[in-house]
Amino acid sequence: MRKRIILMTLALAFVFASAALAAETILVGTTTSTADTGLLDNLVPKILKDTGLTMRWIAVGTGKALEHGKNCDVDILMVHAPAAEKKFIDEGHGVSRHEFMFNDFVLVGPVKDPARIKGKGVADALKAIAAAKAPFASRGDDSGTHKMEQGLWKSSGLALPDKESWYIGVGQGMLVTLRLAAERGAYTLADRGTWIAFEAKDHGKSGLVILSEGDKILRNQYSTILLPPKCSKIKHEAARKLEAWFLSKAGQQAIADFKLEGKSLFTPNAAK
Repeated sequence: MRKRIILMTLALAFVFASAALAAETILVGTTTSTADTGLLDNLVPKILKDTGLTMRWIAVGTGKALEHGKNCDVDILMVHAPAAEKKFIDEGHGVSRHEFMFNDFVLVGPVKDPARIKGKGVADALKAIAAAKAPFASRGDDSGTHKMEQGLWKSSGLALPDKESWYIGVGQGMLVTLRLAAERGAYTLADRGTWIAFEAKDHGKSGLVILSEGDKILRNQYSTILLPPKCSKIKHEAARKLEAWFLSKAGQQAIADFKLEGKSLFTPNAAK
């Protein structure tokens, strides 16, 4: 019986591998949060089964992802900086934009909370951090999270920190920024999905906790963007097929089903 199960497992693995080899490969320009959370790895076999496409990706900050799209280096974009995305479309670098899922941003910091921001709204929290000159780790990489952080300083009525001794520009992805914040006892802004993934790997030993959350302004919307005909060498038909899957009932359910330690990392919202 055991031998039979092993043979069946090997046969299924062979079938899946054969399908993957025969599938058309599509390259997605996306953000670190969709990769670091494990979402894309989780969706690959489902996308292959439903569409015949195998998905690869370049995971960078949204600013860099948009540059990849502008240069026609990827087949489709999956990003999370609405204002920058709309500007990208208006300038003729993309032909359409569809929202398909969201989560939110959270302000995390050391358990001791030297700036005493716990329970405050995000504007009051940032004012308290600046007043206390408490360490703050910024992505500093033109990502969607970095763009959100910059907008929050401004909407809070504060000057955008730059060369202040307490403001740390990391210039890398969210997981690296969270690790540095933990090491330096700093506050930082994180997307909830990556925060959950970080907590799962760290097992709560980082010394960081969520201190401010829930403001409407902290919504983190993700969208797909199709690229224009001028990108003549990319796979437009495959891109449309992949986008259609993300917007479909099957794609939306797959996003809803993706959890880590029982926690949902993203909420599908294609059918608003």
